[in-house]
Amino acid sequence: MLKIENLQTNVGDTQILKGLSLTINAGEIHAIMGPNGAGKSTLAYTLGGRPNYEVTGGSAHFNDNDLLNMDPHERAAAGIFLGFQYPVEIPGVSNLQFLRESLNAQRKVRGEDPLSGAEFIKLAKEKAGLLKMDMEMLKRAVNVGFSGGEKKRNEMVQMGIIDPKLAILDETDSGLDIDALRIVGDGINSIMRKPDKAVLLITHYQRLLEIVKPDFVHVLAGGKIVKTGGAELALELEEHGYEAVAA
Repeated sequence: MLKIENLQTNVGDTQILKGLSLTINAGEIHAIMGPNGAGKSTLAYTLGGRPNYEVTGGSAHFNDNDLLNMDPHERAAAGIFLGFQYPVEIPGVSNLQFLRESLNAQRKVRGEDPLSGAEFIKLAKEKAGLLKMDMEMLKRAVNVGFSGGEKKRNEMVQMGIIDPKLAILDETDSGLDIDALRIVGDGINSIMRKPDKAVLLITHYQRLLEIVKPDFVHVLAGGKIVKTGGAELALELEEHGYEAVAA
C-alpha cells in the first residue's frame, strides 16, 4: 500500500529526514516511536503534503501512485487521512457542514455520487456513536470550545466518516486521559483494523499500543528508522529508553 524509499526532507535549511525507508501493506498497523526531534511529525507532514516540507531525495508510492507528485487534496481523495497532534479550530463552520463538504468533495474526485443530507446524517450518527460523541457536538463549530480529548475524539469521527485506506495518526494519544484513550483506541480499531486498510501510528508512549496493537514497531532516530520489531519492542522502549534499545 505505502512504499517509502530513502526519503529525505528539509524544513527550511535543516534536513530532518535523512534516508527513511518503510513499507506498509494493507491490513497492517505500524507504530513509529522515537525521541523528540527525530522526525516523526516531519514524516507525517511530508506524506500528507504539507507546504514548506521540501523533499530533496527518495520516493514514496501509495498504491503504486507517486505520492510526492500529488497535491494534498489528491492524496486525501486517494485515501490518505492525516490526524494532527493538535487539531485546529475552525470558527463559524459546523462539524456537520465541514464533514459533508469534505466527504462529497472526495467522492466527486473519485467519480462517486454525493451523499444526500439524510444519507450523511445516518453515517455521521453511526460514526459518532463509535466514539461516544453526542450529535449535538457535531452541530458546533469545528473543535471550538472542545477539550483536548474531545478534539481527538472528533478527529476520529472525521476519520470514520471519510473512511480512508491509510490513516497517519500523529500522537493521537497526546493529552488524553484514561477513559478518552480507551474510546479513541477502540475507535481506531473499529474504523481501521480491516484487511483493506492500514495505519501508521506515531506515538511516544506504549499505553496506546496496549489498545491498538501494532504488527510492527519502528524506532525513528536521527531522521532514519534504526530498529524494527514486533509489539514487544514498544515494551523495551518503555522500560529501557530509546538510546539503550536503538544502540
